[in-house]
Amino acid sequence: MDDSYVKKAKAAVWDDGVVAASSHMPRGAVAANSVAARGDGGYGDNDEKLTLIKLASMIEVAAKKGSRDLNLQGKLMNQIEWLPDSIGKLTGLVTLDISENRILALPDAIGRLSSLAKLDLHSNRIAQLPESIGDLCNLIYLDLRGNQLASLPSTLGRLVKLEELDVSVNHLTSLPDSIGSLARLKKLIVETNNLDELPYTIGQCVSLVELRAGYNHLKALPEAVGKLESLEILSVRYNSIRGLPTTMASLTKLKELDASFNELESIPENFCFVTSLVKLNVGNNFADLQYLPRSIGNLEMLEELDISNNQIRVFPDSFGNLQRLRVLRAEENPLQVPPRDVALKGAQAAVQYMTEHVAKRATRSQPTKTKKTWAQFCFFSRPNKRKHDRIDTAS
Repeated sequence: MDDSYVKKAKAAVWDDGVVAASSHMPRGAVAANSVAARGDGGYGDNDEKLTLIKLASMIEVAAKKGSRDLNLQGKLMNQIEWLPDSIGKLTGLVTLDISENRILALPDAIGRLSSLAKLDLHSNRIAQLPESIGDLCNLIYLDLRGNQLASLPSTLGRLVKLEELDVSVNHLTSLPDSIGSLARLKKLIVETNNLDELPYTIGQCVSLVELRAGYNHLKALPEAVGKLESLEILSVRYNSIRGLPTTMASLTKLKELDASFNELESIPENFCFVTSLVKLNVGNNFADLQYLPRSIGNLEMLEELDISNNQIRVFPDSFGNLQRLRVLRAEENPLQVPPRDVALKGAQAAVQYMTEHVAKRATRSQPTKTKKTWAQFCFFSRPNKRKHDRIDTAS
């Protein structure tokens, strides 16, 4: 499978060595929070870069004041690649933002920030996390996107209060099995890494609402994904997935599925039990996807469907039941039923065509049934009936 688009996508994420703000967290929102934090802390001019001495002094002052928030977003001089161990003195700190600097590693002392609820480390150069990261027992939000992480410590599983974890745009080849211990995790973003698989223990993240694992090297999804009964958003776009597990039929709250740019050969028939689905994108599976499930009409809540750039020729009869469908992208398919020009007119045109197509076919089959009934009538008419009765009597 040509992965040139993946390389382009990864390249687009970076800007002069600093990762761009994720679409899931607008840069404007981050900037607004940063200004407020600086204003409260009184840490000087926004354009001023801190030397290591000034940083150490600031930490000492913050520790004495019992500060709850410390915002160092983009504030450290490029020469600062390490945080001083004194950071561990900030035991009352609730929010720490060290994003958009050039930090290479975190000190073990980071684990002493026992009150920390939010830790933002995005857009640094961190290659490894200390084991002590697991000591942040009150951590709810952890942002590590845009670093150089090749692995995550197993102690991450001790962050039992964690609700959001973003490790996108790193170099991860696997996730620790201990991730299954994050029973409160609601949002997990692992996009743009080098993952070959997701651990089976992912099924133990029973609170997970949003899972984004696009731009990796996934060949399949574990069947345990069917245990994520709270899941509403699943994105696995730009991978090498050939099939979806049948266990996904248990995802009764799923609203959005993006499995575009994979190698899907089919969609499980029982997937149509996911009647909560609002958006389905299976576009750009190219020569692999040739059919839609016969029972696709069961997806009564479906509003958006993308099947573009596949090999689909015929829509199933039940397609006419998709009365809520508002967006249909079906270009670059060798469509015959409905004709391509009908599908290009939009969702409602395709739905109406399929409804009428099925009705006409039912009408055409009716005369055959009438003839059969008429033949039966003739056979059991009086002369034939008497003849039939004589045969029965003789026998």
